[in-house]
Amino acid sequence: MNELAGKHIVLGLSGGVACYKAADLCRQLIKEGATVQVVMTEAAEQFITPVTMQALSGRTVYGSQWDSREPNNMPHINLSREAHAILIAPCSADFVARLTQGRADELLSLLCLARPAASVPLLLAPAMNREMWSHPATQRNLQQVARDGAVVLGVGNGDQACGETGDGRMLEPHELVDELVAFFAPKVLAGHKVLVTAGPTFEAIDPVRGITNLSSGKMGFAVARAAREAGAEVTLVAGPVHLDTPRGARRVDVKSALEMAAAVESYTPEATVFIATAAVADWRPAAPSDQKIKKDGTGATPSLAFVENPDILATVARSERALAGQLFCVGFAAESHDLLAHATAKRARKAVPLLVGNIGPATFGQDDNALLLVDAEGHCELPRASKRVLARQLIEDIAARCR
Repeated sequence: MNELAGKHIVLGLSGGVACYKAADLCRQLIKEGATVQVVMTEAAEQFITPVTMQALSGRTVYGSQWDSREPNNMPHINLSREAHAILIAPCSADFVARLTQGRADELLSLLCLARPAASVPLLLAPAMNREMWSHPATQRNLQQVARDGAVVLGVGNGDQACGETGDGRMLEPHELVDELVAFFAPKVLAGHKVLVTAGPTFEAIDPVRGITNLSSGKMGFAVARAAREAGAEVTLVAGPVHLDTPRGARRVDVKSALEMAAAVESYTPEATVFIATAAVADWRPAAPSDQKIKKDGTGATPSLAFVENPDILATVARSERALAGQLFCVGFAAESHDLLAHATAKRARKAVPLLVGNIGPATFGQDDNALLLVDAEGHCELPRASKRVLARQLIEDIAARCR
């Protein structure tokens, strides 16, 4: 998608075994359309070579403030002025301390100090042993660099090179790319709390069987990610899907429609936008068996009675906060035919200001989609594109309606 097209990133590497991840990070940044200028400390060169980073970035790697290749012999000025952002990944405990002190005795810290802070943001991806991460000195230094204007991206939890397990791992390259994309995105939903439902529900017949549908949850997860990128605080209520949680979103996993309804009821009091993308089962078995239903060899088929599930969207849309204009509700309709007619009727029936329709069989499980936006004034089409692109377009539309 080239989500970083036109962006020039200075990728700084300080000393740490997580330098091995910087190679893949550089590759992914370029794949997303960015140009990357690598700057390495002397310690970083103990873990990965400048030759590797030069081959991946397609640019000469810098490591010394005395580099004579620059006509004015000022790489710390030239490199920082060209950047849209400086990303230090990995950022060691020592380098955080250097930034805190305003040290400028090697190129990377000098470049960070000399950058135009108002126009060139500094993002830090810490990487260190769990004890180093939790040490009061490190936490104090991280708080100070944040006060000085740096953006600390946080760390992962898991196995560490030393053999220990805990907090302190550098975020994975794809997570850092996501963070960078989110950082540059316009914050059109800043201050909003967005509640998104996504995926199918599963209604049990017995302990091993149930009723569900083909929804993959991809559209809803893309909407949650786009809302977070737009600056919103996001809660994602997800049915049974196998998708990674969008960075920065709070995820609540549910299985049945009743569980989803309960979760939505818990989080709507604090939400300002509700986006119901989930494909919720309309009915559930009235009396699910607590044991597997067996064939008896006679050819007889079991008789199943159904009861209607609660209408989550209609319930929220008719709540006091929604009727008072404090909660903007958006519904989704997955249809098999006559999309405009069915979506228009559903919008009126659910009493929501915006209904988003799509043809379910043409999009379930796919990475692309086409959307139809229906409101009281009429409708407009969002042509087929990736669900990521459509999610951003939808969030921009919602933000405009919420102004």
